[in-house]
Amino acid sequence: MNLRLYVPGPLQAGAALALPPGAARHAQVRRVQPGDVLWLFNGSGSDWPARVLTIGRHSVEVHLGDPVPGISELPLAVTLALGMPANDRMDTLVEKAAELGVAAIQPLVCERSVLRLAGERAERKREHWQAIAEAACEQCGRTEVPLLHPVVALPTWLSTLKPAVPGAGLRLVLSLHPAARALPALPWPRAAATAADVAAVLALSGPEGGLSPTEEAAAQAAGFTPVGLGPRVLRADTAPLALLAWFAVHSTRPETG
Repeated sequence: MNLRLYVPGPLQAGAALALPPGAARHAQVRRVQPGDVLWLFNGSGSDWPARVLTIGRHSVEVHLGDPVPGISELPLAVTLALGMPANDRMDTLVEKAAELGVAAIQPLVCERSVLRLAGERAERKREHWQAIAEAACEQCGRTEVPLLHPVVALPTWLSTLKPAVPGAGLRLVLSLHPAARALPALPWPRAAATAADVAAVLALSGPEGGLSPTEEAAAQAAGFTPVGLGPRVLRADTAPLALLAWFAVHSTRPETG
């Protein structure tokens, strides 16, 4: 059975495991039967075969086999920092970014933001987006789940960044300025030989209406290079995905690695 389920927490080969409530419900909806083999992952980079032992009214117990290393992650760790688009567009953005291989998403409140979240409401939304990312990884075959950071204001987030170090990755801010650089002209951040030291890309994208001139200047002062995505004006939920897709495609090409 081609069913993958996200199960947070440690997994151990040879152990029996009761699936957490959400995963158990999903398995029951798919009408799994004793003897069926599912695939579990906990975000650590491997898939675990799991044979169904028993099915109760609200429970599913499985037996774990040996883990299989995942092969679906990008050689670049891309973090999208973005002014949250309003309505359900942020939901779709998180889902598609997870499918494309984003490592982390930093939701931001900017000067021109329509969606403004704070306090308990912001945390509920973060948890909701984290669940969307987990479901997207179940569907697309990823073995690592993107991290959704807490919502913060753009100036606060910029103030937490360490000084940019030349050659230690890229910091990019999407810009409509005529002087913005084209992506192919950027120095490529070569991926490291080990997964523990993957090359990093930090990409900043604005909300509806884009970043203000003051915000863009502050980003450049923090080491961000303005880049453009061509002559068309893309929506706030399209632009970061276009940038991520470019890195997802080009990071797999031998001449760029």
